[in-house]
Amino acid sequence: MTLTTAPITAAPITTWIPVCRLDDLEIERGRAALVGDDQIALFLTHEGRVHAVSNIDPYSGAAVISRGIVGTRAGAPTIASPMYKQVFDLRTGACLDAQGSDARSLRVWPAAVDGETVLLRCEVTA
Repeated sequence: MTLTTAPITAAPITTWIPVCRLDDLEIERGRAALVGDDQIALFLTHEGRVHAVSNIDPYSGAAVISRGIVGTRAGAPTIASPMYKQVFDLRTGACLDAQGSDARSLRVWPAAVDGETVLLRCEVTA
């Protein structure tokens, strides 16, 4: 009998990762962060809530979402892409105004603040 062995690969686990200090963020101004291979745009709202979405504009492919214009629609915090002006819900990543294009969304990461540290819930390989 022959035994074949497959390489053992570590399964990813989901955990909270510290990304920056809270005072690194300005209210309604984006900041970009690199977490693993993901470019993430971080936003702090007037209510003190931190939102984390993909920094990659799904329409242009450019890493510019952190430079977008923060606003609100019907009480939902939004970001307008500086490229083609699509508007996205910061809570869900859903495109609220596709400017005549097919709707695409931004990836969203859960964010939290522990003391003065901003944390993101991410998958890491053990």
